[in-house]
Amino acid sequence: MLTIALSKGRILEQTLPLLEKAGLSISAKELKSRKLILDTNLGEIKVIILRASDVPVFVQHGAADIGIAGKDVLLEHGAVGLFELLDLGISKCRLMVAAQANQDLAKGTLRIATKYVNSTKRYFQSQGRQVEVIKLSGAMELAPIVGLAHCIVDLVDTGNTLKANNLVPLELIENISSRLIVNSASFNTKHSEISDWVDRVKDNL
Repeated sequence: MLTIALSKGRILEQTLPLLEKAGLSISAKELKSRKLILDTNLGEIKVIILRASDVPVFVQHGAADIGIAGKDVLLEHGAVGLFELLDLGISKCRLMVAAQANQDLAKGTLRIATKYVNSTKRYFQSQGRQVEVIKLSGAMELAPIVGLAHCIVDLVDTGNTLKANNLVPLELIENISSRLIVNSASFNTKHSEISDWVDRVKDNL
């Protein structure tokens, strides 16, 4: 038996067709149900659908053998206890530093608003820059406008939200896409089953 953890939202919408190409499908009835563990057309594979940030946690601790999560989530999690096997090339975007166009980021200590606290600290520490990181869960673009922060670190897709709030992307931290991950222990104990499944996904990318 294999358990696959999938991320809710945009990633799920782009993941399901990819899995179907590889021979795994979940009925509309299952997807609409209130069940927490979903059956698939393959009796030996079950699926759980989680908040994106929870996927690597479930995989790390062996509650799921395989997971699909964005690289942004994996960077923030630290990817302890799991292997990243495939870049699925879906849900692409960029993790970027953004600020108002006239903002001087060369000041002594930058105040940065973000939900990507660990990734932000690593990036600026690698450059030897002093920062104060303010954790927010949403409305990131508001922080520079009201003076809460000098800049933000957030995911950027089209850039339209930044533009609408008079912000500009300034520095690229990481190109983001969804990755297939596996539990490191499961990869040893269920190596054949996991490898076969990963190969099926890889062959249909």
